[in-house]
Amino acid sequence: MGLQPLEFSDCYLDSPWFRERIRAHEAELEKTNKFIKELLKDGKSLIAATKNLSAAQRKFAHSLRDFKFEFIGDAETDDERCIDASLHEFSNFLKNLEEQREILALSVTETLIKPLEKFRKEKLGAVKEEKKKFDKETEKNYTSLEKHLNLSAKKKESHLLEADSQVEQNRKHFYELSLEYVCKLQEIQERKKFECVEPVLSFFQGMFTFYHQGYELSKDFNHYKMALQINIQNTRNRFEGTRSEVEELMNKIRQNPQEHKRANQFTIEGYLYAQEKWPAPFGSSWVKHYCMYRKETKKFTMIPFEHKSGGKIGDGDVFLLTCCTKRNMDTIDRRFCFDIEAADRSVTPVTMQAFSEEDRKLWMEALDGKEAMDKIGFTILRKCISAIETRGINDQGLYRVVGVSSKVQRLLSLLMDAKTCSEIDLENSVDWEVKTITSAMKQYLSGSPESRVNAIHFLVHKLPEKNKEMLDILVKHLANVSDHAKKNLMTVANLGVVFGPTLMRPQEETVAAIMDLKFQNIVVEILIENHEKVRLCVLLDTYFIVCSIFSVLNRRARAVYPCEAEHSSELSFQIGAVFENVEFSREPGWLEGTLNGRRGLIPQNYVQFL
Repeated sequence: MGLQPLEFSDCYLDSPWFRERIRAHEAELEKTNKFIKELLKDGKSLIAATKNLSAAQRKFAHSLRDFKFEFIGDAETDDERCIDASLHEFSNFLKNLEEQREILALSVTETLIKPLEKFRKEKLGAVKEEKKKFDKETEKNYTSLEKHLNLSAKKKESHLLEADSQVEQNRKHFYELSLEYVCKLQEIQERKKFECVEPVLSFFQGMFTFYHQGYELSKDFNHYKMALQINIQNTRNRFEGTRSEVEELMNKIRQNPQEHKRANQFTIEGYLYAQEKWPAPFGSSWVKHYCMYRKETKKFTMIPFEHKSGGKIGDGDVFLLTCCTKRNMDTIDRRFCFDIEAADRSVTPVTMQAFSEEDRKLWMEALDGKEAMDKIGFTILRKCISAIETRGINDQGLYRVVGVSSKVQRLLSLLMDAKTCSEIDLENSVDWEVKTITSAMKQYLSGSPESRVNAIHFLVHKLPEKNKEMLDILVKHLANVSDHAKKNLMTVANLGVVFGPTLMRPQEETVAAIMDLKFQNIVVEILIENHEKVRLCVLLDTYFIVCSIFSVLNRRARAVYPCEAEHSSELSFQIGAVFENVEFSREPGWLEGTLNGRRGLIPQNYVQFL
């Protein structure tokens, strides 16, 4: 998994995990800065030391081969994968040229040195300056807040109101700077992909013209160069498209942060100060904690955290909350306080202090949440890795030697079913070779173009009939438009860019959702390129439905997909299961049938009639 997206809404929580994600982005930028610096050094060596050209080329190739761009989100597009792989391809070209041992006159100053120096000084340098401001403002904000919270409640009301106003202004300024810094971090992460690779690409193109066999080499390189330029342009276009979306989202959150809080398993979370009492005569101290509460389990979590040091200062404390009571100012010389009591904590109650009266009210009223559920994919991955490390870690050609296709497919079908996945023992069973397990894991992680089409076909089948009919009309039209791309310049990729965001919108507006817009474009491209196949499958299913109306009783059907029942009225089955006495259910999209003596509901698009 790549870098985690930095959500603007997290600027207002400023949680420890948010700070960790920021540090990960900063570390990636520092790595990029070092990479560019090294690349510039190598490029200048090519100009100044032509006698040592061979050594310089090997060093330059080594630098290119070892660097890899990090991406934001859970997956890469094909364009991003090509861009990531481009540096390795450039390295291979250099190795081929090295064999010829020719002295080249390189003019790389304009094509390589200046663009990278400009990017490093103007773009990366600007982010470094923003980091200094952000760090300075962080220390200023929380130092000011601590001083403010130490104010006695007995001071004059006018003095307290003035102090509240000043702290609120400091906090707003901190949030503004935090939003801008987060936006800059994510923008530079996306920009560097094409800002760094384009100069390298230009360098290669210029270098070939000076070779004795430059024409032939350029002709061999031309196809890859054109494909990479398309990848870069596609990535640039997506960047330009998502940048406006990100800025719009940032402005929305800036105007009303509370309405754009991210949904998670906790009812409420944020910073509170906890009173730690000491034996007399030492009194007590107030320690800042990041606290999380979930009503479903009544679990309250406290993690001590210090912004000055940038990390946790102790282990977290988790306990079951039993009571929460507001503290009046006549009982404590601090404002915004409340007590919490725990069933499994030795020291109780604990006095907590919120940042404001509104913050205390939110904590007092909150107590809700939902529990996330694990995906079967993690079980599959852990089971395969455990078996591989137990039985085949020393096998020669591990992951390179492929298993028998039929066995791989059979293992995958067993792993994809929750019941059989839990029962199968890959570590001790001799029925499954290590190469079968490694091939199954690789296939599960990578998928295939056919699996993409099948998956989209499966989702299309779940659409209501009217939506399916309308989608068929639209996609048929778009396929016709793409057939005339030589004149209208609307290729399948261009149509995907236009109609991806139109046909599929995210459920919530987040940076992660905006980054996934590129996959919406890909789905539309697959629909257009395979519209005849998807449409034929829909027609065939309709044909089976019509034929079944005139069929006799005791109609049989075979499962083409595995299914795990989600209700007692449904049937669970594997691929190839044969159902007896199949007939249409009153529930739209469902059949009724008998399997192993049990009758229940079957998803209509999971079976084929026999």
